[in-house]
Amino acid sequence: MGRRAEVRRVTRETEVAVTLDLDGSGMARIATGVGFYDHLLSSLAHHALFDLEIEARGDLEVDEHHTVEDVALALGRAFRDALGDAAGIQRFGEARVPMDEALAEAVVDCSGRAYAVLAIAFRGERIGSLPTQLVPHALESFVREAGVTLHLRAEGANDHHVAEAAFKALARSLRAAVGPDPRRAGVPSTKGRLGEGA
Repeated sequence: MGRRAEVRRVTRETEVAVTLDLDGSGMARIATGVGFYDHLLSSLAHHALFDLEIEARGDLEVDEHHTVEDVALALGRAFRDALGDAAGIQRFGEARVPMDEALAEAVVDCSGRAYAVLAIAFRGERIGSLPTQLVPHALESFVREAGVTLHLRAEGANDHHVAEAAFKALARSLRAAVGPDPRRAGVPSTKGRLGEGA
């Protein structure tokens, strides 16, 4: 099917290269310079069965914000490019994922309309070198470029578990949404196209 995309994003703050294959096997090679973010993105690829390569260099001497944001934006753009016109996909997906005491639920619509409703409860300010406030920001940035509507809730006592369960739930819901619908040949919208107002 060839649902694959390469995106390069270069600014004065970051340089990001993303290669994404929606029909992969879950292979990931991630190097952002932010260790726990690499872990979350690798988990996303593994559970979505996307092949994903990300190489990023950013101004980490300032802080992690620009790198995390720009990687998410580039990944979102790669997702949208790889999905193309979205003909024949399920379009909607949902998943609930536990991780020990934590539980996350994600529901997505690959509609072409970007919207994020997030309720993620963290107790601390950081997980490793990743500020917890950047977890929802990364998800919002991904959604904005991917053209995906995302509703995601996650809570638990351990911040590592909460964040990882959230990314796994997102992965499983995206895997379902981009999967083929054997009964549909065209675009899954009564308007005949996806995007604003579809």
